[in-house]
Amino acid sequence: MKNIIIASTSTLHGGEYLDYLLPELQLFFSNVKELLFIPYARPSGISHDDYTKKVGEAFTKINIKVKGIHEFENPTEAVEKAEGIFTGGGNTFLLVSQLYKNNVIDTLERVVKNGTPYLGTSAGSNICGLTMSTTNDMPIMYPPSFRTLGFVSFNINPHYLDPIEGSTHMGETRETRINEFHHFNPQSVVGLREGSWLAVKGDSVKLKGTLTARIFKRNETPIEVTPETELKDLK
Repeated sequence: MKNIIIASTSTLHGGEYLDYLLPELQLFFSNVKELLFIPYARPSGISHDDYTKKVGEAFTKINIKVKGIHEFENPTEAVEKAEGIFTGGGNTFLLVSQLYKNNVIDTLERVVKNGTPYLGTSAGSNICGLTMSTTNDMPIMYPPSFRTLGFVSFNINPHYLDPIEGSTHMGETRETRINEFHHFNPQSVVGLREGSWLAVKGDSVKLKGTLTARIFKRNETPIEVTPETELKDLK
């Protein structure tokens, strides 16, 4: 049975890394003593070691040890044997490229769909959708495919931003970008605002946190959904 947290972000304004989620994660990873961390997205070019150290400092607050996938000789085997898995944020193009390069993506999909608890934040959440095509990131790498893990039956846009009233910025809004996506792709998109997450338990997919999420369907007006809304039938 799938057991997944798909979080829009790792850090809220004014907070520390993962601190807003730690009470939830303490319960979520209650049977995990050592967490496998996938640091491939490398935000701001941080090294795998430094990124893993940062994550380890957060999880030590709930008595969980963290080990990076790059520390294992066989990354596929590391995923297969993991008690729990966390994929952090950064650049989604880089993340997906590395998942394919290290032959991890299919194994990751399989073990999580079979019940290994998984946490994703930002880029690590974007890859939980059908494709990575609704990422916000620059294409600094070219992965062999935009297909991702398909833990949910739609695409995800983490860090979803609403238009700022009175702004003079003339660039595209996030909603405009998603509308562009829908000219060529059929699947729905969930715009996850920072501080929100999706809790996936088996076939159930529920919005968590205190904020609404914006749901985009092709050729339909976007709608807002409230926390605890069930999204398992969203396609």
